[in-house]
Amino acid sequence: MAKSGVPNPLDRRILLEKQLDPAHALRIAEAYLAEDRVVEAVAFLRRAGARERLGAIVAEAVTAGDAFLIREACAALERSPAGAEWQAVAEAASAAGKLRYAEQASRQLGRGEG
Repeated sequence: MAKSGVPNPLDRRILLEKQLDPAHALRIAEAYLAEDRVVEAVAFLRRAGARERLGAIVAEAVTAGDAFLIREACAALERSPAGAEWQAVAEAASAAGKLRYAEQASRQLGRGEG
């Protein structure tokens, strides 16, 4: 791993392909989070069984209007975003000028996903 505790892309792939101790997965996730690399932390949080942390990421994604992150975090929780979550993502993304995310969230809401 790199000096920061975050694996390089090849090491990350190898770690995710093998059996990983939950405590080790959590340490790696925390290293990613410390560098504000939330999307990359999600897979390791899933491996760590850190459902509360993943739930907090879902809430952050809603607040930030991040359609990609809510989809990834919810997938790690083995659920789909709720309709109200998609609605909140669309509104937050629109308010933040993230028009692509706003459109994606609105499209998911229109499909009845959640």
